[in-house]
Amino acid sequence: MTTISDPVSFSVDGKTAIITGAGSGIGFSFAQLLLARGCNIVIADVSLRSEAQKFVDEHSVKEDGKPRAVFVKTDVVQWPDLDNMFEVAEKEFGGADIVCPGAGVYEPHWSNFWHPPGTTKSKDTAQPKNGLGHYALLDINLTHPIRCTQVAISRWLSPPEGSKAGKASDTNPKRIVHISSIAGQAPGFATPLYNASKHAISGFIRSLASLDTLGIRVNGVAPGIIKTPLWTEHPEKMKMLDENIDAWVEPEEVADAMLRCCEDKTVVGGWVLEVTKGKTRNVGWRDDPGPTGPGATASNVASTTAEVYQWLSEPGWGVAKG
Repeated sequence: MTTISDPVSFSVDGKTAIITGAGSGIGFSFAQLLLARGCNIVIADVSLRSEAQKFVDEHSVKEDGKPRAVFVKTDVVQWPDLDNMFEVAEKEFGGADIVCPGAGVYEPHWSNFWHPPGTTKSKDTAQPKNGLGHYALLDINLTHPIRCTQVAISRWLSPPEGSKAGKASDTNPKRIVHISSIAGQAPGFATPLYNASKHAISGFIRSLASLDTLGIRVNGVAPGIIKTPLWTEHPEKMKMLDENIDAWVEPEEVADAMLRCCEDKTVVGGWVLEVTKGKTRNVGWRDDPGPTGPGATASNVASTTAEVYQWLSEPGWGVAKG
């Protein structure tokens, strides 16, 4: 595999980052960290939570020498919206140097393997008008980050005229930071679509390692159980945990690892940094022992397994309604 033998130093200071899903959770923590380090931020999400709205309100005004944060309403499953967020970055800041396709969902009932398309709880349709079916979870967790990566690479290899970000090269490096999960290393009976999406993202990251030779580093993080709304606002997920035993990984720990993906010379293209409580390590793609320790375990997973079997025992499981 060809790599850059002596990577050029990369600082986020003075750069611009596009972060999808930064209206809350890990993406928002990463946005806060980057802005504190002098990086402009384009927050791309369908909406902003109150803390993210306050962040944008406080940092959107142009002041000489100060980084800014702007919000662009973005539905990540709509490819024109993805194109638009790059256009906003170009208009506001002269282009992006860092892209983090961070939006994701954690096997909600409305797009869930155990609630098939067309059934009562699912929003996925079993009879799409054009015949082409979709799982919303996969559109969000997998297709959107793949498409974001394609658009970023295209713009960095053939930048728009007058782009401040310029063409990617050894001397003008760019960064793509994905968010995988420890679920990308393990099976998950109750959440098979989510686990499949994260296995795929980790494989995607590793497959693009050689882009380092063009000055484009693609890597990512694989967090453990993170204290974000994906868990805390979903009682069906929270029952997997025993908070007297299981440890949370804080979003700030993940954001620090994402910053390493951007700036640390020892982190190369194709790496997936596992982040558990107080510990970060590169996950090897061959013979890796898997995640262990605080922040990597949910003690009550058996409760959700039992719930799945209960659903499967119901008459007519999986039969589309109407």
